[in-house]
Amino acid sequence: MDVLDCVGNTPLIELKNISRETSGVRIFAKAEFLNPSGSVKDRAARAMLLDGLESGRLTSGKRILDATSGNTGIAFAMFGAALGFGVTLYLPENCSEERKRMMKSFGAELMETSPLEGSDGAFLSARAAAEDTDTYFYPDQYNNIANPRAHYDTTGVEIWEQTDGVVTHFITGMGTSGTFMGTSKRLKEYNPGVQAVAVQPDSPFHGVEGVKHMDSTIHPGFYDPNAADAFEWISTEGAYAMTRRLAKEEGLFTGISSGGNALAALNLAKKLRSGSVVVTTLCDSGARYLSDAFWRV
Repeated sequence: MDVLDCVGNTPLIELKNISRETSGVRIFAKAEFLNPSGSVKDRAARAMLLDGLESGRLTSGKRILDATSGNTGIAFAMFGAALGFGVTLYLPENCSEERKRMMKSFGAELMETSPLEGSDGAFLSARAAAEDTDTYFYPDQYNNIANPRAHYDTTGVEIWEQTDGVVTHFITGMGTSGTFMGTSKRLKEYNPGVQAVAVQPDSPFHGVEGVKHMDSTIHPGFYDPNAADAFEWISTEGAYAMTRRLAKEEGLFTGISSGGNALAALNLAKKLRSGSVVVTTLCDSGARYLSDAFWRV
């Protein structure tokens, strides 16, 4: 076994204390922060690199290159180290210091882009650099079908099995949208009645790191705006508050997008009838955001 074999099969944890605010609805969360590099992005990163190796596009001597807001970059850096490939990552300059240090610790080269351009700026810079195909293997997490396929093959299957097929709603935020697209597709194949709900920040200018406001950003190539049965809109302040609640009330030390997902899941659950089963994702660990001021409130 190596580090690539440790991805997936994460626990499904019931948010029992937060669920008390509902009328008999159960809320569960996939503990994706327990993947080896500490985030849900391990699933997609692993799948894209294995696809590159199998297709012959990732060969000895090439560097792995991609854009990231942090978590996928950490996963690429970790797997690159394990597989013996150098890694170059483009990311916004305002990415948290903890995530930058993690990438550097795995030996990755960081190319920082303007924070005013967000993840779109990093994506455009990485795409330009990737034209040097002799030097780089460019997984392109925003357009690589292996990204959502990883969640179709694993996350959706795990949720179905872990809930014994009684899940009624799947809800999560979208960065590349791979988790949402792949997981919801698989769950709907098991049961077309499962509702897929996408979480969105309520403003283009938000602080929920790793989550895109789809109406104001470049759409990933595999994103289908019609795939969601409904949307739940969250505020940055609400996501921050729920992140703190997860730690203090559920014993789950997670990142901001996880707090946003849990808030949206709770808001959704309050609208549902008793007996419904809502599943969301806890995307990464709060250790990646310890320097953020919201923890001190």
